[in-house]
Amino acid sequence: MFSVGGGGGGGDTGVGGSDGPVIGGGVTDGDVAHAAIKAAKLTAAHVLMLGANRVRADDPEPDMTNPENSGPNRIGARQSSPQLEAGLYVVATPIGNLRDITLRALDILGGADRVYAEDTRVARVLMDAHGLKPKLAAYHEHNAEAARPDILDALARGERIALISDAGTPLVSDPGFKLVRAVIEAGHRVFPIPGASALLAGLVVSGLPCDRFLFAGFLPSKSNARREALEELVAIDTTLIFYESGPRLADSLSDMAAALGPRDAVVARELTKMFEEARRDTLENLAAHYFEAGAPKGEIVVLIGPPADAPEASDEALDSYLADALTRMSVKEAAQAAAAELRVSRNRAYTRALNIRGGS
Repeated sequence: MFSVGGGGGGGDTGVGGSDGPVIGGGVTDGDVAHAAIKAAKLTAAHVLMLGANRVRADDPEPDMTNPENSGPNRIGARQSSPQLEAGLYVVATPIGNLRDITLRALDILGGADRVYAEDTRVARVLMDAHGLKPKLAAYHEHNAEAARPDILDALARGERIALISDAGTPLVSDPGFKLVRAVIEAGHRVFPIPGASALLAGLVVSGLPCDRFLFAGFLPSKSNARREALEELVAIDTTLIFYESGPRLADSLSDMAAALGPRDAVVARELTKMFEEARRDTLENLAAHYFEAGAPKGEIVVLIGPPADAPEASDEALDSYLADALTRMSVKEAAQAAAAELRVSRNRAYTRALNIRGGS
């Protein structure tokens, strides 16, 4: 037993006779410390017991923290997931490194009745790497209208269907949202199986603000249409994220610089692969680099920082700019130029340009 203030030696506490300074009636520093630790443990036990009855039936925490539990929810467990329910499983796959796939995703791909892939040849490489041999079928923008009814029929029969893209999370700049919408409308379940995403991988290595961002996918391939799309984003005060191809990269960066002005930007490519690169500079300098270096290889994410803080142009400054621009441009062209140059919304510039043109 443990005694505070009694006569002293080790007794049944296991502490043994004290060699340290003695406090009070033979109680040592060690005795006091052990008493405090024991009291803290008793208090903690009561606190944990108070919350024991509030654990939800679907809470995985007991499985995850109990080393005696071999349930599938335990952290690091390699047991298979429970029997799959009928429904559509939207499964994220690696964006480069084949090891960047979750254990749950492997369970789904191994247990599904059929896996629909954007390109079955690409999917087969992933399956072979992990020893999986599911039934593969194609689902892409060219056959979606024909394949969708077959998938809905399979779900109606109670089958488990997985949907994957060539890389990353399906439906992100990728065909598939119409399928998900149709599945929901038909009353079937849709299960998200999260994992790799190129836009998020690029964002976290960019060094640009991550608290808010806008993902705009692929811009139009033609320069005029691309600049119009970019001008709609001029006034958005957040990090912008785009996907782009190597052959169009330099031209796109040049249009971004013209439309958005001097901003910090990052070109991230080959993410998670051997030649992974994140090049950081201004849009103008990045455009100059890729015009000189040529088109890079690999999948590319372009990230653009928010505009620098600056007071919005006054009506007088805007009118002065527009009055000059309207001498050689149409109302639409003058408004677009003013929006890009003065960092004002295109709607505001267009309205004032109409007023100026109408009063002239």
